[in-house]
Amino acid sequence: MRALIVEDNVKMADGIRLGLEGAGIQADVSHTGAEGEDLAVGIPFDAILLDLMLPDRDGFEVCRNLRRRKVATPILMLTALSTTEDKVLGFDCGADDFLAKPFRFEELLARMRAMTRRHQSTESKALRCDDLTLDLYTRRATRGDNHWDLSAREFALLEFLLRSQNRVLTRAQIGEAVWDLNFEPSSNVIDVYISALRRKVDRPGSRQLIHTVKNAGYRFGVLD
Repeated sequence: MRALIVEDNVKMADGIRLGLEGAGIQADVSHTGAEGEDLAVGIPFDAILLDLMLPDRDGFEVCRNLRRRKVATPILMLTALSTTEDKVLGFDCGADDFLAKPFRFEELLARMRAMTRRHQSTESKALRCDDLTLDLYTRRATRGDNHWDLSAREFALLEFLLRSQNRVLTRAQIGEAVWDLNFEPSSNVIDVYISALRRKVDRPGSRQLIHTVKNAGYRFGVLD
C-alpha cells in the first residue's frame, strides 16, 4: 500500500509518515495543496491523508479539484474542525472519511484501512483501454485473441499506465510509481520494460496504445 500525506505541519507529517512506514505502508509527504494535487494526479496512491488547513488552499478545494480531475483515490481528511457542517461540506467535496485532531495513530491506521477496503470492494475487477483488458485479480492481460500472464513488474507498469491514460508520464513518475522512490533515474530499465510490453500489447494489426513522447516520456491510450 502507498499513501500520500498532505500536511503543512512538518512534525506531524513526519510522525504520520514514520508510523505508516512502521506499519509496512510506503508514504509520500507534501506540505502544500498544489504539490499534493500534482502528486495525487501523477501517482496511483491507495489512500490520501489530507489536512484541511493548508497554507495555499484548503483541503476542501484540494479534494474538489482531485475529484474534478478524475482521481478516485480514497481521501481521509484530518482536521481540527469537527462540526456537522464541515463534515457535510467535506463529503460533498468527495472526501471518504474524517478524523478530528488530535487523534491516536491507531485510529488513523484503522480508518485508513477500512476506507481502502471499502474502495477496493467497489472497484472494478479489470482496467480497460480500447480492446485491451487487464484483470486485477489474475494479473492477466488480454487483447483480442491474445493473452499474457505478466510478471509482477510488468503488471505494476501496465496497471500504472492504464490508470494514467492519456497523460504524459515522465520516466521519473513511472520510476517512482513502479520501482519506488529508490529508482535510479539514469537506468534504462523503464525503456526495457516498455519495449517488452509493446511487443505484447501493440502487436501488428492492433491500434497502438503505448506512445513515446520525445524529450518527455510516454503516453498510454488511443490517440485521436
